[in-house]
Amino acid sequence: MNFTERSAGVLVRVACAEGNDMLIRIDHVGIVSETLDDATQVLVDKLGFHLDLVRNAVDRAAENGRTKIKFVKVGIGETRVEILLPEDPTTGIGKFLKKRGPGLHHICYASDDLAADAERLQATGLAMIPGEDPEEAGGCFFYPKSMDGILTEILAEGRHYPGEDKK
Repeated sequence: MNFTERSAGVLVRVACAEGNDMLIRIDHVGIVSETLDDATQVLVDKLGFHLDLVRNAVDRAAENGRTKIKFVKVGIGETRVEILLPEDPTTGIGKFLKKRGPGLHHICYASDDLAADAERLQATGLAMIPGEDPEEAGGCFFYPKSMDGILTEILAEGRHYPGEDKK
């Protein structure tokens, strides 16, 4: 098994006996909310997290601009909560909100070798959701049915947002 260490701010992949690739860390947890106020009432007001001013400085959207995305910093680490705010009830995230209500949408893991990790996960029987090429898109999703009910995303480590320091 391989594991990754952070040494002086640099990710280092360390080989272990089994030789399998691994995902690095949880990058973010995606939640769906009806409004930013509803989400921040829990995440900011009650839990004490902070809006990520760097990532939120640029408007982000998914589903062809029909779902707004905001980020909240979790503690002092690199993990974020991604707040998905559907503006159109006919989108996938809009339908998710209507059917299930606000709450957990997906977990995203960072990968330092996206192609290898996507291939490895598929080889273990996980079903990748078809779409853009993971390398071009910078990430990919796996169906919840193959992940014990959890929509799972893997994202290329080092994918930076405007204004973020590159490590």
